[in-house]
Amino acid sequence: MHEEEHPLQPPPFLKRLLRHTAMVPKGFLRFYVLRLLKEKPMSGSEIMDEIERETDGIWKPSPGSIYPLLAWLRHNNYTEELPPIEGGIKRYKLTERGEKFLQEQVKYRGRIFEKIESFVPPPFFTGFMFAPRSEEWIKLRQAGRRFIRSFLSLKRSLMEKPSKHAIEEFTEILNNMAEKMEKLNKRLKEGRD
Repeated sequence: MHEEEHPLQPPPFLKRLLRHTAMVPKGFLRFYVLRLLKEKPMSGSEIMDEIERETDGIWKPSPGSIYPLLAWLRHNNYTEELPPIEGGIKRYKLTERGEKFLQEQVKYRGRIFEKIESFVPPPFFTGFMFAPRSEEWIKLRQAGRRFIRSFLSLKRSLMEKPSKHAIEEFTEILNNMAEKMEKLNKRLKEGRD
C-alpha cells in the first residue's frame, strides 16, 4: 500500500524522526517483547520486524536495544533460549517466571493508564487549546477528551482481558469513525461544506 492510502500516517520526515528518536517510554520495549514472547517463541530480528509491522512501520527498535534486553531477560530467568534452528537462529520463549513478570507489568501499566486517562488531553490533542473559544470549539474539545478517555480505557481493558470478538468490534468502530472523518476532511478540502 502507498503512503497516500494511509491518511493517518505521519509525513515522511516525521516518520524518519520517530524511527530514530528515543521517544519510547521507559519499560515499554520490555513489556512489548514480553507480550510477543508470550504469544510464541521468536528471535531478536523477528521481534524487531513484528514491532515494525504492528506499528505500521512507524517504529522499529534497533538491534542495540533488542539484544541487550533479550540478554537481560534471559539473565533474570524471564526467558530461555531455545536450541538454534535454521542456520543458528536463536529464538527465545517466555518462562513461567517471565509470565508472572508480564502479569505484574500489565497491572502496572493499568495503573499508569488510569493516571493518563485522568490527564486528558494528551499531547496530540492540545492543539485545540489554542483554537477559538466559540461554543462549537468547546464542544469539540469536550468530545475529543471523551473519545480519548474511552479509547484508552477500552484499550486497557482489552489488554487485560483480550477478547477476539471485542477486538473485532473495536476495530470496526475505529475504521467506521476514520472513514467518516476522512470523508468530512475531503469535503472541506474540496470546499463542499
